[in-house]
Amino acid sequence: MEIHYGHPSQDKIMGNIYRGRIEDVLPGLGSAFVGVGEAKSLFLSRNELNDTILSEAGVKPWQTDIPITNVLKRGQMMTLQVRRDGIGNKNPQGTTKISLPGRFWVYIPTEDRLGVSRRVESVRAQRRIRKVARQIKGPGEGLIARTAAEWATDEELKHDYDLLVEIWQSVQAAAEKGDHPRLLYKGMGLVQTILRDRLGPDVKEIVVDSPFFKEKIASFLDYMRMGSYKKLVHVHEGQESLFDKHKIEEQIQAGLSRRVALAGGGSLVIDETEALIAIDVNTGGDVKHRNQHAAILNTNLEAAEEIARQLRLRQISGIIIVDFVDMESPKDVQQVIDKVKEELKNDRVSADFVDMTALGLVEITRKRQGESLSDMLENAEFDA
Repeated sequence: MEIHYGHPSQDKIMGNIYRGRIEDVLPGLGSAFVGVGEAKSLFLSRNELNDTILSEAGVKPWQTDIPITNVLKRGQMMTLQVRRDGIGNKNPQGTTKISLPGRFWVYIPTEDRLGVSRRVESVRAQRRIRKVARQIKGPGEGLIARTAAEWATDEELKHDYDLLVEIWQSVQAAAEKGDHPRLLYKGMGLVQTILRDRLGPDVKEIVVDSPFFKEKIASFLDYMRMGSYKKLVHVHEGQESLFDKHKIEEQIQAGLSRRVALAGGGSLVIDETEALIAIDVNTGGDVKHRNQHAAILNTNLEAAEEIARQLRLRQISGIIIVDFVDMESPKDVQQVIDKVKEELKNDRVSADFVDMTALGLVEITRKRQGESLSDMLENAEFDA
């Protein structure tokens, strides 16, 4: 299970594309602040300048020692995208390396490249996707195939590309109208993003709580050329609420609890700090009265599976340190490591096993995708 929370009062700007004006250039930080018409300016680092901007300034991409003041000037106008929302007092982060995610592709209009998600493991599928990409992409454009491209038909891949090109052309047209900071393209909302990224052959039903949302979803599916999924959209009926029927509140509370019970009697203790997430694995109280070796291995294997689920449920990101129960057998250690790697593969967000330290601590990293569940609900504003 995954929980995603959104509220009109928390309008996210990540993914939005703006026409902006440079307000200040900071040589010491190799960065600049760009006003885009929002409450906070975008923080733009030198690493987020695309090759076109560098080339126009007479700078090669590999010339990292060139002062940023040679590239960016106060008052200069540019088109850029929000790559990360601001948190607390921090400004949102911007990039001129614009990317438009679709259902099957990530379209990069200003960078000539071609890639395939590492989750597409079939060599045959990789070759087919690359062949289609070479046939459809224009000069100077980039395409990265998403995982869903593996089961898409050639025609669906072409349709998705065409839709992304249309969006980019509309952005370019809007950028030419006027010379002031403004929004050019608003990224998809929460529900739209989930539908785009989650719908696939394994989805059996989409349940909403009102006819209004059913119609909105149907309209979006038509726009995305995903009309075949409209028959899966149903309005929840009955006196019991949708949340109560599926025990959503209980699962949210479980996702906020510090201690998580394991089926075999063990438990996880999850502590979130600013620097990292610490997860401690504990055995059940009666482990000494059983086959200790087998009990410890079983607890750690259960923990590996549950940890991967908790990362998704809590939307945990960054550095995760796991202290599994000590194991004496190298074979057992490797079995647990393999289990961790296997479970992380099920994560739609990039999550990787890094290493096991000399102290036996397992290091995991997970890409940030918005706020964690605890931060999300802590910052939520509920209607009275």
